[in-house]
Amino acid sequence: MMEVNFHELNSVKDEKIMFAVIMAKYKDKWIFVKHKDRESWEIPGGHREENEDIMFTARRELFEETGAETYSIVPVCIYSVNKDGSESFGQLLYAEVEIIGALPDYEISQVEFFETMPKELTYPLIQPKLFNYIKKLKLNMEGVI
Repeated sequence: MMEVNFHELNSVKDEKIMFAVIMAKYKDKWIFVKHKDRESWEIPGGHREENEDIMFTARRELFEETGAETYSIVPVCIYSVNKDGSESFGQLLYAEVEIIGALPDYEISQVEFFETMPKELTYPLIQPKLFNYIKKLKLNMEGVI
């Protein structure tokens, strides 16, 4: 059984936050990516490197996975995934991308823009909850509407 929970920013010790996941929009569409080894869609994001600031992780992953060059990004909350008694933490962020350049040659093979979340997801028990959490907030870069 898997459970996803949401926590306020700064309510979890920084060293426990291992992932940055960025729900990003480009021209009013949601950005999803495909990993080179998979046929399913993912929200941009990834692992925090050792001694890396979580905001740096978010910016690095957004660029590496989408080619985003100019954007606004804000932290939204901390999320946790509890699977079989093991809990991991990530930071969920929201970004509005203005300029997307060439996709760097890392692990992502494709970037697409969607009105809503695609059906074929890499993490179908986690990604819809993160997506819906962001959608409910109706975020924009000026804050919550």
